[in-house]
Amino acid sequence: MALADNAGCAKPSEDFPFPEIIELNVGGQVYITRHPTLVSVPGSLLWEMFTQKNTRSLARDSKGRFFVDRDGFLFRYILDYMRDQQLVLPDHFPERSRLQREAEYFMLPELVKMLAPKLSKQNSLGDDPCQSDPEELSPNADATRNLTSASAALPSAVPGGPGGAVTASVGAAGTDVRRAGFITIGYRGSYTLGRDSQTDAKFRRVARIMVCGKTSLAKEVFGDTLNESRDPDRPPERYTSRYYLKFTFLEQAFDKLADAGFHMVACNSTGTCAFAHDQTDDRIWTSYTEYVFYRE
Repeated sequence: MALADNAGCAKPSEDFPFPEIIELNVGGQVYITRHPTLVSVPGSLLWEMFTQKNTRSLARDSKGRFFVDRDGFLFRYILDYMRDQQLVLPDHFPERSRLQREAEYFMLPELVKMLAPKLSKQNSLGDDPCQSDPEELSPNADATRNLTSASAALPSAVPGGPGGAVTASVGAAGTDVRRAGFITIGYRGSYTLGRDSQTDAKFRRVARIMVCGKTSLAKEVFGDTLNESRDPDRPPERYTSRYYLKFTFLEQAFDKLADAGFHMVACNSTGTCAFAHDQTDDRIWTSYTEYVFYRE
């Protein structure tokens, strides 16, 4: 819908250096919004940025958009809050504490309060399923719970008796209890093959390594090298096939899986001839390969 009197196309003046419609580049993600939205919360960082009379101090990207070096995917919730001062998050939102950190950076105290973990009358954390990120909890919390339940189920063991080895095994794993599950990694590649396969195949590098599996397992194995940008709101116990790795070396992915206790149980690959060169007999093939890993 067009704006009245072409307000969005008005050029900035000396008294009002910002246009009505503003383009932002936040961590590589582009947002387009109105100037009144960005200054809707007095005293906030965005208010300070976009009430200046001189825009030279504001960083810009190569296309002239105002640049903010923060999490580009979480910024959409910041912008939504700036529009009507209300907070609406998806069910089972897994990055509440990170969003709270962004709210603190953008100096939005009311939003920080909304995101803060609630305390019950017993001065303990309330039943808020999104009070913190699953990956930011104590790394031994799940292990402690698993060991407690396992100890309750096992009979008292006597050293050297039938239950002795089991008890020792559980005790030895006290700091390394891991959940079972599958992780599948796949990649698409291409290579050139000469006539009658007599020449060496010329492989191109892997463009992207995809990750499929439970979100919590993928984050545990690959950590900061996992790119979640294509599915940022996936709950930790749900499955995804949209993650990919920030590196393109299969050996590095295999090493991380091996270090986490996974072993390969299956693999498959398909290949098709995309096209052939007109002046040579070389053919360019494309392939897709998947490796399935499992941890007991």
